[in-house]
Amino acid sequence: MPFVQSSVLTAVRYDAATRTLTATFRASGRTYVYENVPQELYDGLIFSDSLGAYFNTHIRDRFRFHEA
Repeated sequence: MPFVQSSVLTAVRYDAATRTLTATFRASGRTYVYENVPQELYDGLIFSDSLGAYFNTHIRDRFRFHEA
């Protein structure tokens, strides 16, 4: 899983075939899988100035998820 520079996330991965976004959080160390995330939201996350802010605005509480 690619590591990212963020105060909130340590790693993020996207699987286009299953439209799942996997994110590992810095504070807890936990990894969650978010379902049916569009590719453009993942792209926006990776290229955003603040991954944490983008994640909270566009992904958190908007998609079904489970802990990996």
